[in-house]
Amino acid sequence: MHNLIKHRLHYLREAHHFTQEELAQKLGFKDRQTLSQIENGERKLSSSELVLAAHIFSVELDFFTDPFELAGEGRFSWRQSGTPPEILDAFELKAGRWIATYRHLSKLKGKAINSSIRRLALDRRSSFEEAVEEGEAIGRLLGLGEVPSERLAESLQKELDTLVLEVDTAPGISGAACQLTQMNAIVVNRNEPQSRRNYDLAHELFHLMTWSTMPPPRFDDIVPARENKRVEQLAENFAAGLLMPGDVMERYIQEAGGLPRGGELVSWLNTTAQRLGVSAVALQWRLVNIKAISMKDRVADELLRHNGSSPKDAVPPKFGKQFMEVIGWAIDNGQVSVRRAAKLLDITVDELSTIFEGNGLRVPYDL
Repeated sequence: MHNLIKHRLHYLREAHHFTQEELAQKLGFKDRQTLSQIENGERKLSSSELVLAAHIFSVELDFFTDPFELAGEGRFSWRQSGTPPEILDAFELKAGRWIATYRHLSKLKGKAINSSIRRLALDRRSSFEEAVEEGEAIGRLLGLGEVPSERLAESLQKELDTLVLEVDTAPGISGAACQLTQMNAIVVNRNEPQSRRNYDLAHELFHLMTWSTMPPPRFDDIVPARENKRVEQLAENFAAGLLMPGDVMERYIQEAGGLPRGGELVSWLNTTAQRLGVSAVALQWRLVNIKAISMKDRVADELLRHNGSSPKDAVPPKFGKQFMEVIGWAIDNGQVSVRRAAKLLDITVDELSTIFEGNGLRVPYDL
């Protein structure tokens, strides 16, 4: 409880742009050091001080202790383009509530929350080839097989205890990596094409696995700033190795009897990219990098399906099966009411039942 309070107080102070000196004065402390000790966990807020803090920030008292909130605990890196900060802030609170809900209910269920994220031996000085090799190695570790994208989300959750949430995001947001002390999570915009979702999963996994050596910015722009460009290029190469490993590329080429040229290459790239769940543009660059296609034999990007989408693309069910299984267990066992669950997920009760059904799960209540 004490840890939650210090995180929430620090979060509120920063959200309201107060310095430690300013908040210390509002709370009636003699100096900044007292507040610093509270935020560092060396001193507790008294009951009266907690009531005063709630009044200062215009929040309910239980905001400081609510296990269904994540405010101040998780570190997010949002992959986005042009999303206004206030919109992103609001969506981060919502996504944080989903992650906190899963964490809290999983603990009540007796599930160990301890993401086993392996650290990559990469830093800003690493080569792109090394990033590709690390991506291929993680694919082998997870046993992703001939079409890595098909099993990636499931493997992240089962093998690395990393929650994957496919949700409706705010405009401009592709996804996010979220790192907590006990667990990790990846948020993906479920309305984007399949190839983009797969790429974002691999991209955010890279950030989670290199957070200590290359901590990503909170705003991970789709077109990266100059100071972040090197890290983003490493992430792209890691994703290429993970989703399109060299041995798989070789087998696809052998299966085709060698790569075709011209118009036939266009058709092969589009078809194979769809099969792999990647974009045809990304596939061609992967083949160029392994020297299977020369620069002079490249086909123009405009002839390729950039997003890898097709009429077969379907929007995945909201939140995902693993997340909704925990929600269903909590309702079944009286840990949350149906209305409380719907409110936590920011949906209606009717929508909640539809989401259970969409994930192939029994609706744990009568409408």
